[in-house]
Amino acid sequence: MSDTGSQPEQLYAAREPVFPRKVRGRFRNLKWGIMIVTLGIYYLTPWIRWDRGPNLPDQAVLVDMANRRFFFFWIEIWPHEFYFVAGLLIMAGLGLFLFTSALGRVWCGYTCPQTVWTDLFILVERWIEGDRNARLRLHRQKKMDAKKLRLRVTKYVAWTLIAVATGGAWVFYFTDAPTLLRELFTGTAHPASYTSVAVLTFTTLVFGGFMREQVCIYMCPWPRIQAAMMDPDTLTIGYREWRGEPRGKHRKAASAGELGDCIDCMACVNVCPMGVDIRDGQQLGCITCGLCIDACDDIMDKVGKERGLIGYLALSDEVRERDGAKPRSAWTHVFRVRTMLYTFLWSAVGIGLVVALFVRPDISATVHPVRQPIFVTLSDGTIRNTYDFGLRNKHGEDRRFRVTLTTDDPSLRIAIEGTPYESFMVPADTTGKQRVYVLAPKGTEPAMADRTDVRFWIEDLSNGERVYKDSTFVGTGAN
Repeated sequence: MSDTGSQPEQLYAAREPVFPRKVRGRFRNLKWGIMIVTLGIYYLTPWIRWDRGPNLPDQAVLVDMANRRFFFFWIEIWPHEFYFVAGLLIMAGLGLFLFTSALGRVWCGYTCPQTVWTDLFILVERWIEGDRNARLRLHRQKKMDAKKLRLRVTKYVAWTLIAVATGGAWVFYFTDAPTLLRELFTGTAHPASYTSVAVLTFTTLVFGGFMREQVCIYMCPWPRIQAAMMDPDTLTIGYREWRGEPRGKHRKAASAGELGDCIDCMACVNVCPMGVDIRDGQQLGCITCGLCIDACDDIMDKVGKERGLIGYLALSDEVRERDGAKPRSAWTHVFRVRTMLYTFLWSAVGIGLVVALFVRPDISATVHPVRQPIFVTLSDGTIRNTYDFGLRNKHGEDRRFRVTLTTDDPSLRIAIEGTPYESFMVPADTTGKQRVYVLAPKGTEPAMADRTDVRFWIEDLSNGERVYKDSTFVGTGAN
């Protein structure tokens, strides 16, 4: 309890905007490359065409919600094959565990959508308003003069255009992209399309332009989970305080010889998009992007010191480095029992999905006996059982399928509703429903027996491929 008359304790700290400074180096170049590749894939993929035939969509990657299918180039995933999606999600989780246990939060620092779009928004902001110092002066300027208004409006318009493109690109994955683009501009698109674009535009603008590091610190659960994925052998970004301390700027003073390599220039803090001071140790806000390494290495080059004051290191090597010994090879940390186990599990799931993809049949059939009633006695005494067939034609053209019956008793015969033949047509890329009858003449063993095992063979007459489904025939003995 606070004393009477004292100010109550504040449980909320107002955000202090972060204005990262421009930096050059290998990690910054790596982030530029990943940003270009990931954004290119995201924005361009819906426009790639893929010829599947006259009755199928020609968009290479399409989530066809209306027909409940997913197209990925030559691969077509149907609803009953959702295990492929589940397998990909499992692989994504195992991959995240693998990279985190080996290299810390590299996903957060390089490929997380929040990081990629924040990088893009900061880049646009820097182009329009200038580097860190110019943006700080503009932020601290209280008066809204013509220059500040012009810069802010230009920046917000550019951010909004990026956000609209982001939301628009997302909805293009769910329907034909050229058609939807035309409908969006002519006002004829479905209201759900406009709503989706609006919501994604708003979230992209707010998360990438205004909240930025707050999303990673307060909204994302992964910083709190990562501790369970990391161990002393995990390579992550850290500050070698045994080399840098005590820090100080006055290198020409009499006590300069007692100082460490860190000149307290704040370069590592000024380039951090999260506003983290890595010299304070591992923190929730650090996304392992490596920009502080580039900034520190640049300063070390200028003051004539060895690079690596800030770098990738493992806690298990700290004692060795403090004693002046070289750390173990990075590969020793990457390839260890834990990461190899993750790699094995990840590979096993991937191989299983590939095998399942290539061995899945082109004919998918279901057979459901109709048991209300369990059998029907016709006027001539013939016993009839009814079966509902479901045949999924995964091809781009109509296919004819023949149904035959194999059983130990040759007296059983088959009849297909609506046709005198033993075959029926299934339209392209649909699931056809057909009622099939099995008949046993009066006095035959199947007609009088309780149950008789039967096997239905379904043959694609176009290529001869066959599948079978087992069922039972119920006779009068079941009464």
